[in-house]
Amino acid sequence: MPPPAHPVPSPSRIPSLRRTPHVSHSRAIPTSSAHPHAVPQKQLALDSDDVNAGSQATEAVTAGDEDIDEMSPVRPAVIGSGSHKYAAISKMPPPPTRTIALGERLPAIRPSLSDDESEESAEEEDPKSKLANAMPDTSRSSRRPPVLHCHKYDSVQIQTQTHSAIISAAGHVYVAATGHHVKVYDLSLSESPIFTLDGKDMGLKELKATSLEFCPAYAAQDKGRYVWIGAKDGHMYELDVTTGQLAGTRPSVHLNAITRILRHGDRMISLDDNGKVTIWTSGVAGEGLRLASAQVRASRISDRQGFVAMLAGKLWTSAREATTPGARGPSVRLYDILTPGSATRSVLPTEHVGMVTSGTVLPSHPNHVYLGHEGGFVTIWSTATGDGTPVCEEVMRISNSDVLCLEGINDRLWVGGRNGTIAAYSVESRPWVMTNNWVAHLNSQSVLPLQKIAVDPYSIDKIGRLCVYSIGRDDHVKCWDGLLGADWQDVELFKLEKGFSQFRNITILFISWNIGATKTEQLSGSKENSSFLYDALNSVSSPDIIVFGLQEVVPLDKANVAKFLKKKKGLEGASTTLHVEHRRWADKLVGAVAFALPDERYKLLYTKELVGLLSCVMIKTKEFSSTRDCAAHTISRGVGGRFGNKGAVAVRLVIDDTSLCFLNCHLAAGHRRVRDRNADAAAIIEHEKLFPNIETEDEALSFVGGGDGAMALDHEIVFMSGDLNYRIDQRRDVVVSSVQQNTFQSLLIHDQLTKEMKTNIRLRSFMEGPITFPPTYKYDLHSGEYDTSEKRRIPAWCDRVLWRARDVTRVEQLHYRRYEPDISDHRPISAAFRVLVKSIQHDARSKAKEEVEGQWSMREMQLLMEARAFYAEQLLL
Repeated sequence: MPPPAHPVPSPSRIPSLRRTPHVSHSRAIPTSSAHPHAVPQKQLALDSDDVNAGSQATEAVTAGDEDIDEMSPVRPAVIGSGSHKYAAISKMPPPPTRTIALGERLPAIRPSLSDDESEESAEEEDPKSKLANAMPDTSRSSRRPPVLHCHKYDSVQIQTQTHSAIISAAGHVYVAATGHHVKVYDLSLSESPIFTLDGKDMGLKELKATSLEFCPAYAAQDKGRYVWIGAKDGHMYELDVTTGQLAGTRPSVHLNAITRILRHGDRMISLDDNGKVTIWTSGVAGEGLRLASAQVRASRISDRQGFVAMLAGKLWTSAREATTPGARGPSVRLYDILTPGSATRSVLPTEHVGMVTSGTVLPSHPNHVYLGHEGGFVTIWSTATGDGTPVCEEVMRISNSDVLCLEGINDRLWVGGRNGTIAAYSVESRPWVMTNNWVAHLNSQSVLPLQKIAVDPYSIDKIGRLCVYSIGRDDHVKCWDGLLGADWQDVELFKLEKGFSQFRNITILFISWNIGATKTEQLSGSKENSSFLYDALNSVSSPDIIVFGLQEVVPLDKANVAKFLKKKKGLEGASTTLHVEHRRWADKLVGAVAFALPDERYKLLYTKELVGLLSCVMIKTKEFSSTRDCAAHTISRGVGGRFGNKGAVAVRLVIDDTSLCFLNCHLAAGHRRVRDRNADAAAIIEHEKLFPNIETEDEALSFVGGGDGAMALDHEIVFMSGDLNYRIDQRRDVVVSSVQQNTFQSLLIHDQLTKEMKTNIRLRSFMEGPITFPPTYKYDLHSGEYDTSEKRRIPAWCDRVLWRARDVTRVEQLHYRRYEPDISDHRPISAAFRVLVKSIQHDARSKAKEEVEGQWSMREMQLLMEARAFYAEQLLL
């Protein structure tokens, strides 16, 4: 007989709904084992991964794979000590009642909490979850630094101990003011300064430079020749960079330190911290702007501005003070300083964001202004309004750390942050897409915050490139290709790959199982147990690579974790010294391959362990000669990354010229810990030092995205398998009933991983084949029944196999299935793939590369013309 449409569990199955009986007076009841509300003096065992990161390490890891955030019986608090413990029961009012008239419609049935009430709606309504899913897609970003090859040197080091260098550029020439010294560099000649000047060299008693900028000029030979220097005492100086001589002086233009100098068309604008603005214009008709003959006009803005920039013809400012409590965000004030008597406009972002740090206009979106904020936000302002007052159209969260600098270049938004990296974003889609991300500034292997990203419009005419330079706290100035030409060529060359590569198919078989700390000898008895490995290994004909991924090979208790923390890691490879249980299972798997596939010879390429995890990778002997650059690594993710009871074992190899990465994972357990699982997955696939990097150019051709093989996402094809622990957001009775009636396909829309693969920025690029088997977790041992323990966990597809590929057509899934051994609370799964691998013909590739470089030269000329027109329109040229 089929179950009722809405089965009502018995009270014994609803421990989370148990409540203390109503009593007329508060009292204390002695606890005893016979009392229904007694509290056991022995504390319940907790799962190692369900302990909060702030817990003490000695209490963090205990036996079993229990989900502590599953609903457990509610018991009264225990007071007293020793043999005089009492359970306090407070006086509770009776629950409200409702009378339903005859024929009146019954209310909807409320799911019981003991059945692990679905949190789908809560997740969808959580603003933090929405914000995380709206962050840019980083899965396909290139890590190749866009080095500029037109300079003889692509960087210079500014010697300063205070990280206070002020820098401006014009073509090959870079001028840096560092306190009492001014240095002039010509990167076409040397990485050392061609002039090093101080106040005495320029005939001054004392010079303390606080700002500088190249001034506009009419004559081509004068563009990028004269640089204006603002001083702490309010004086202004003009330096001829071709001679190193002082060309003009204007004393006491400001009464305070000149904090900024801006170029705008044929004018210069200087500002001090007291709010005075000076507009400089040419004093001689038809001649360029020169300091000695320039005419000045003063204006005022609010003092102590933390952010100042000329954007879309207006002076945009924002104070450096913290946001007023209760305000939506920092106030942004706009001044039309070029029009005397114009009104000041004040605008606010639509959401609460941090203080303004930077701003820019994107050439591909000239009617918008982008402001960077502390807290990782970017606000987007439309300037195409009727009254000229910008309107905040959108607020984007692009990072978890502050946006320190921002620059719009071509069709990309360049962002610099505290981690020393520069990221370039395409803003066309929602969410944004990070197309590039590279480490720009580091010192002794430590990344350092960026201080400035700036575009040099003069470089278009002077060197025929669009140069972007960045300044970091490592005292270096780095030069970058603003058009990202190498990445454009890489994309075009990939389109021609079939013309210079030969392809062949290989078959890869994955077998994944959380064995629940069972012994090898337990895999016997019933046909389902004894024939499992044989059946799985023969699920596809003669696989070229076999990847075994086991989880919970040993119990995840404190003793085992401590043992593994102290144990010295063995040498990587087939001879690695393994824990005794890992060795027994590795031997069992090797023997099973020999028995199930007697006509083929396999070589054990890797065995690698991490506490409960074990990865064994075997490859056909005849394929071994085609394999190179093999490596393995482990990532601990338990208890804030300190323990290996959760984490991953990563193995990589290159076969022919195709790079493969295999991730055997065990992610955070617990129904409600979706974010923890997402964090584990992100930490694994974005680990920056997962494998040794590849240094030779020919070997690097096997990797993608400008990567060197150090990260998982550098590989052309990545497989992620194991006990990923994602659950089903449905009531237990609904899930069990669906499985019994073979209608479990309807549950996939409630599967947490399925939902995350649609929205999560780290998982969007992964794919999964159709799931045609029932949930693989959690079973009673030696039974076909889902968990009948007190917790009655909701069945779930915890065990999965995902993959991502640069070209999705090169991976074809052959099967995806489960098996029925009953010695663990998980059912094992297997997945087989036909993978197309390539062998590059290097001579043919060189010819194709020359063809692409020629195409880029023509495209670059067009982009440079468009960029020049834009910077002229913005009055920067």
